Amino acid sequence: MALDEAYFAFQAVKGIQANKEYFISMVPLATIPKLFVFTDEELPPEVRAQRTLNKSRIPEMCNYIIKNPNSYVFSSLTVSVDSDITFTPVSEDNPTLGTIRIPMNAKCLINDGQHRKAAIEAALKKNPKLRYEHISVVFYHDLGLKNSQQMFSDLNRYAIRPTKSLNILYDDRDYLSCLVREMTHELPIFNGFIEMEKTSISNRSRKLFTLSAVYHGTKALLKDIETTPEQQRALAAAFWQAVYNASEEWQAVVQNHVKAADIRRDYICSLGVTLSALGMAGNKLIKSNPSNWEEAIKVLSKLDWNKKSDTWAGLVVVNDKVVSSKTTEAALARYFEKLFLDRS
Repeated sequence: MALDEAYFAFQAVKGIQANKEYFISMVPLATIPKLFVFTDEELPPEVRAQRTLNKSRIPEMCNYIIKNPNSYVFSSLTVSVDSDITFTPVSEDNPTLGTIRIPMNAKCLINDGQHRKAAIEAALKKNPKLRYEHISVVFYHDLGLKNSQQMFSDLNRYAIRPTKSLNILYDDRDYLSCLVREMTHELPIFNGFIEMEKTSISNRSRKLFTLSAVYHGTKALLKDIETTPEQQRALAAAFWQAVYNASEEWQAVVQNHVKAADIRRDYICSLGVTLSALGMAGNKLIKSNPSNWEEAIKVLSKLDWNKKSDTWAGLVVVNDKVVSSKTTEAALARYFEKLFLDRS
């Protein structure tokens, strides 16, 4: 059989969108590498219909499939087909349910999902049994480069990535996310004072920290500390409790003596860069002094956390503004580390 006479056949549902036919089908994963053989990533941007593939994303997405064979989730691929899509309904009574046929020599251009497609190909090589599973594919008629470019723009126009805090809140695969969520319910300074969804806090909010800030601070604290999850959770809780005991500002918020908004506005003690720096310095302290590190934390009680304090000028406050960057985070961590180690 000649290639122009061969075709892929998939059961599909036909729909109408913007006065044009399109089709939704469940496609076996084994078919994905064969169906999408055309790529335009080597072409100049203005004559491509898609962004170039970010190959650094593929291993992580592939491992996500491999490590979660019973719970991974991939959304639909959206493609344009530059050939006729023949639709045969199952019956006159079901005119939207039937079978589509796509010539094997047709070019199927991915408008949305190229990284998912590449990850599926990589996962199939590691686990051939995945070939029996399916992914939903939305097929459109290819109406030319301009239309495909517009489809890519439209599909991504309103796509908004969830915030870091929301990802942590809903992520049950990452044990650290679970640890942090559980810990925040146990400690007075965190329970009720964490913005769980957003990565920034509104001016009038009674929240003092973001969930992502506590997560990254705890991640830095526990780096390379090889213990059980229960021991890590206890250590993290003990560390943040010790910081709370040494912070009049944090205590004042919990005891309703001061509004959280005032602390966020005038002090650096609740900032994400500060929590990360405390975690980094705490990690060094615990490793160097595992039996008496809590005593060293008490030195924080002597600090003036006000943003206008000369202590923070040039360290984390530049031109009267807090600079949250990896550079200031590292500098602040070194400052805390010296305080802790001198005290211990």
